Amino acid sequence: MRAVKLSFIAGALTLALSASVFAQAGAAKPQAPATPPAAPPAAAQPAAPKPQPPVPFPQDAKYAFVDIQQVASTSASGKEASKKLQALTEAKQKEIGEKNKQLQALQTKQAAAGVLNDAARAQLDKDIDKLQRDIQFANTNAQAEVNDLQNELQGEFQKKLIPIIEALAKEKGLYMIFTAESGFAYVHPGLNLSDEVVKRLDAQK
Repeated sequence: MRAVKLSFIAGALTLALSASVFAQAGAAKPQAPATPPAAPPAAAQPAAPKPQPPVPFPQDAKYAFVDIQQVASTSASGKEASKKLQALTEAKQKEIGEKNKQLQALQTKQAAAGVLNDAARAQLDKDIDKLQRDIQFANTNAQAEVNDLQNELQGEFQKKLIPIIEALAKEKGLYMIFTAESGFAYVHPGLNLSDEVVKRLDAQK
């Protein structure tokens, strides 16, 4: 039984994207950096805690769990997927940012429309209205492209991840492997198979 559902993997790979991200790209004006406060006297830093060895997997365990978010953020496959998604997002933000700059220029011109004749003002209003519709359309298309790529990357990630989890379950004779996203009141730290999943994912590359 494949207990890892796409919804969990989707949550692990999803970046904080929304339509407003594209709509506002390039619209905000940069602000002057605030003057940093005076640095307080340096205080003695406590010694960094020594890394603890991993807790061994309980030999009699019949259940385990995997932190999908950890696997997605630390594995080579997850990092590569996030980079692809971020690259597309930034490209779309740049495109819409340029359109927003054009709109700002037209709106600035509109504010001084008193020097224009009626025909020129009417044409300027039409140009602004058209550009606003173009930005809205581009924003919708950009979000759709990002969503499509995200779904594609999630599917590819799932195809790699599920066989590894199933293999671990068989090797260890487990009844179930849960996801950390399911939520637990308490779980033995040794039951976390995330590091092993990441190791096997990276070994595929």
